[in-house]
Amino acid sequence: YTFAYMAKENIKHKRADQYNDPKHNYKKYWDGREYENAAEELAIRRLLKNRSFKHAVDVGGGYGRLCILLEEFAKKVTLAEPSKQQLDIAKEYLADHKRIERELMQADDLKFKDDSVDLVTMVRVMHHLPDPSLEFSEIARILSNDGVFILEIANLAHIRNRIKYMMKGKKIPIDPVDIRSPKNRNKNEIEFVNHNPKKVAKQLAHAGLKVDKVLSVSNLRSPGLKKIAPISAMVTVEKFLQRPLARAHFGPSVFFLVKKA
Repeated sequence: YTFAYMAKENIKHKRADQYNDPKHNYKKYWDGREYENAAEELAIRRLLKNRSFKHAVDVGGGYGRLCILLEEFAKKVTLAEPSKQQLDIAKEYLADHKRIERELMQADDLKFKDDSVDLVTMVRVMHHLPDPSLEFSEIARILSNDGVFILEIANLAHIRNRIKYMMKGKKIPIDPVDIRSPKNRNKNEIEFVNHNPKKVAKQLAHAGLKVDKVLSVSNLRSPGLKKIAPISAMVTVEKFLQRPLARAHFGPSVFFLVKKA
């Protein structure tokens, strides 16, 4: 064994099986969130436009919501998910997609060889990772030199938060903020944090990764707006907002296109 391998073996991995709990039905969570799903697919298509890959790995991809989209860009797709329940749902959801494999694994212990994956996606996972350093190191390890990593973060610095903090005379925190209710802040509940994009960029750099492109996503997310506006109209507007609002980290979700430094 090399020292690096032994060190990795001695790491105490985070609990990542909370979605085995029947009350966390992630597929049902997306009922009524057609706009958010479309906005995220739009962002991924924009970041991957005109590219093709040998092997795409969707890290923490739940029941495979985005894997079908990744098939458009990759010859082989692997859903790497730590929840057995989600993989069972994925077996049915992805039944007609034979090029998508399902593997039980978590983001801080990916069972792929070094430099073996040329597309990695990790969407709606960061909000469960107050400290993503191990996960970023693993992704940097498996990512090929010419590969790309699409990372989504729940954005602490979105416009409504900036206004809220400004009204209190405070700056947006650098460190992640736990947004769970006090009664849910216990070891049995899933961690749920929002991240400052500037700090995430630095954490990626520490892992040997660099941000190449940024998009502001789900810019129109509003329960009230979704009640009165057609989804198609919202997605059309979203298409024109993702790039112009990226620099300001405007929306509640930020997508990074990341490469090896």
